[in-house]
Amino acid sequence: MQSEPVSGGTVVSKVMLVGQAPGVKEPILQRPFAWTAGKAMFKWFEQSTGVAEQEFRQTIYMAAVCRCFPGKNGHGGDRVPSSEEIKQCSRWLRAEFAILKPELVIAVGKLAIGQFLAELPLLTELIGRIYTLEKFGHTFDLIPLPHPSGASPWARIEPGKSLTMKALKLIRNHPAWKERVGVSAYRRVEPSITTRTRAH
Repeated sequence: MQSEPVSGGTVVSKVMLVGQAPGVKEPILQRPFAWTAGKAMFKWFEQSTGVAEQEFRQTIYMAAVCRCFPGKNGHGGDRVPSSEEIKQCSRWLRAEFAILKPELVIAVGKLAIGQFLAELPLLTELIGRIYTLEKFGHTFDLIPLPHPSGASPWARIEPGKSLTMKALKLIRNHPAWKERVGVSAYRRVEPSITTRTRAH
């Protein structure tokens, strides 16, 4: 690991977003999803839920599989954290679950999704569904999202584009999203989508 930990700050919320690991810019700017992928992700949420970046950061607890920049790989991209690095960082996520007891977890990218699901199907079978899980002694709903990295076109072309929008609608209609920090005046939403999977 090649940086100090990156934190989204202290937000007491019913919703937790779990990303993969900071990029090279996040430690400098001292906040998660601070660069290109973050801009794409916050655009998703603003367009689908009406929640812009500032409000998102103030009402959603932002965690990650690894909290430090893992460095570059031999091809110039961000290195994927090793299983040992993930294990070492997992105690932070466990502690956050114990404190916050989130009702909705949004896992962004395969590395993050893989911390909650033992088997990862194709994205076309994964995105756009709710998984009810028990982990760290706590039951919650998981809604996976693809990673918004510009290196991956999956969420920009069909069927990925439509499935990503479906997942964002599931998030928008989830009770925990509406009441994520005890907000009483939340936006009106469409009827709930009921694509739910019980995961064991």
